[in-house]
Amino acid sequence: MFKVITQRPFWVNFLIAIAIIVLIFFLFLLSLRFFTHHGDYLKVPDVSNKNIKEASILLKKEGFEVVIQDSVYYDTIPPLSVVKQFPEPDASVKVNRTVYLTVNKAVPPVIEMPNLIGMSFRNAELELKNRGLKLGDTSYKPDIAKNAVLEQLMNHSSIRPGTKITMGTTIALVLGAGVGSQEMPVPDLFGMNYEEASALLEANGIMLGSVVQDDDVKDTGGAFVFRQQPARFNDDGSMNRIRQGQMIDIWITAVKPIRKTDSTSLNPGNQPVSSGKNEY
Repeated sequence: MFKVITQRPFWVNFLIAIAIIVLIFFLFLLSLRFFTHHGDYLKVPDVSNKNIKEASILLKKEGFEVVIQDSVYYDTIPPLSVVKQFPEPDASVKVNRTVYLTVNKAVPPVIEMPNLIGMSFRNAELELKNRGLKLGDTSYKPDIAKNAVLEQLMNHSSIRPGTKITMGTTIALVLGAGVGSQEMPVPDLFGMNYEEASALLEANGIMLGSVVQDDDVKDTGGAFVFRQQPARFNDDGSMNRIRQGQMIDIWITAVKPIRKTDSTSLNPGNQPVSSGKNEY
């Protein structure tokens, strides 16, 4: 065979070599087109909200590879369903193209309850949304901080910040209603224990302000009120008045005080005047 090649003129061998190279290059292009499916395009089917198993079967049947790229959690769609896909539905892509899926988690993630106390209602609503929590019922009670969050509740019970809860939990809020427009007489708390005084103020929509304890107080709940501010009466004997949402500060002691009546110093309502803690 070598002898045949050498007997032919150079230019003949040169042309044959070029023809062989062109033929190999042409065959290479044909094989490349075959293996890469050049010019073959498919539309990506819509697998949104389908179960991941069903979505994978459908995509592979259409000639696509499937990769689960990420997982998120929404309580509005079924677990293990497709939340997002890339490429998007109806996009024209080559055969064997990989479709990346984002899947809804089967189990809700556990998060910490944020501290909403003191926030405005709008900020608290945004914070709940950002944490993946639901806003439940909102109620109001008299408080000087209008529309501020006073309490955060889960299942009608107060929930402390940092408590572990599942994403999607419903949180109810108690908001401040502002100061009431109608005035009422300042209640007389003298001699009541702390719990009685707190209950009376709450029943009247009045906030309990500062609580100043004597050194002898060991149990706040069992301590007694011997002073309050504002007091029930002014120095001239006239009755003080207060509105819902305003505060009363109290001073408490371990021993129940006794009110001494000064018969020479009666207020217009014929009420005995207390001179303070030293009466017990």
